[in-house]
Amino acid sequence: MEALPELYAIFQGEVATVTEYGAFIKIPGCRKQGLVHKTHMSSCRVDKPSEIVDVGDKVWVKLIGKEMKDDKLKLSLSMKVVNQGTGKDLDPNNVSLDQDERKKRTFRDYTSQKITLEAVLNTVCKKCGCKGHFAKECFMQPGGTKYSLIPEEEEEEVAAAGYERDKKTSMVDEPPKKRKKV
Repeated sequence: MEALPELYAIFQGEVATVTEYGAFIKIPGCRKQGLVHKTHMSSCRVDKPSEIVDVGDKVWVKLIGKEMKDDKLKLSLSMKVVNQGTGKDLDPNNVSLDQDERKKRTFRDYTSQKITLEAVLNTVCKKCGCKGHFAKECFMQPGGTKYSLIPEEEEEEVAAAGYERDKKTSMVDEPPKKRKKV
């Protein structure tokens, strides 16, 4: 088997063919070719790869990906992360390559899906009679302990205020009791 360069290795190759989607580069020391996609030719937008490179040109490339597809090894190359004059790596930590990968990811569109919320707080269980859950979610055993939701702090304050108000109104309705002097 031919000796392929390591992943993220930089080398100078010769342009074998130019297509509408990129250029195939001959890898030195083996018979393989790798593709420089037009998005990896320059940091600027490239519409026609033939405007950037011609067949026979020597270009500096970085091996950015190896993929087995249909029993063939496909090699992805990049020119934009290598200085074409010196061959110096412009992205030694592969940060821009990671950013490019993140940009390619597709995200699902959830806007067309309806969101349904189920409010069960004001429900009463038919099985145990407690508030806050349905009979199918009830854990009560026959003759066992009943469980219900713990009231919120606001509800407790409202209930306490209502109790105090009821207490005061009941005192107002009753005639005052007189004490007997002994």
